[in-house]
Amino acid sequence: MKLQFTKMQGLGNDFVVIDGVRQNINLSPEQIRRIADRHFGVGCDQLLLVEKPSLPDNDFRYRIFNADGGEVEQCGNGARCFVRFVHDQGLTDKTEIRVETANGIILPRLEVDGLVTVNMGAPQFGPESIPFITDKRALTYQLDLGAESVEISALSMGNPHAVQLVANLDNAPIESQGPLIERHARFPQRVNAGFMQIVDRGHIRLRVFERGAGETLACGTGACAAAVAGITRALLDSCVTVSTRGGDLVIRWQGEGQPVLMTGPAMVVFNGEIELGA
Repeated sequence: MKLQFTKMQGLGNDFVVIDGVRQNINLSPEQIRRIADRHFGVGCDQLLLVEKPSLPDNDFRYRIFNADGGEVEQCGNGARCFVRFVHDQGLTDKTEIRVETANGIILPRLEVDGLVTVNMGAPQFGPESIPFITDKRALTYQLDLGAESVEISALSMGNPHAVQLVANLDNAPIESQGPLIERHARFPQRVNAGFMQIVDRGHIRLRVFERGAGETLACGTGACAAAVAGITRALLDSCVTVSTRGGDLVIRWQGEGQPVLMTGPAMVVFNGEIELGA
């Protein structure tokens, strides 16, 4: 089976995007892992599948698969690539679209300057919504990692996030703590582990060990979660520039119950075709 795809990236967070509107796509986890493999396949952090919506009021359905083949609920950098893809492919002439995800509706918008703004919806803090095992909701939580304990903010941006403050991002323990946090027993669906350094009230630096993908150059929902965590703790203002290893995002949030707005780039790398066998 030959499969046509578009390779895209948002701040170095890279994707294989597949049109499931004009062709019938049914990939197995093994096939997704092969496509995502950087030596034997195309190589990507996530595979994004564009499908027809299930409801007439919506424009598309958006499915996200991590490099390990598992399907996840949300991907912010992918959402920006999604709206550029459907626009560039002639699947819509709208600059703002309604997109179904596994966790609800998002509203990505293609701006006149070429950047993309995504209404990511309101963050969820209830432990059952993340999900996170705790007796009651709190501003921060202590997470036991065995030899040490770390303080985290826990929330959902359509997918679970644990965000901790670090003094210096350059020597933060991403490689040692990231896998421990990702698979911690208190996160029954695993979690994205964010490491945030505050530069000033309008600027943070961020690295994220993503669930099912490891550390990536950027994580859109992770940037949203980190900004929200800092704003909630009164450490940041309502508009925050988030500097990742792949570049900058701008996150805006007016407080609990309000949607998070994320603005950043989305770029096409190349178009291609891969042979997956029978």
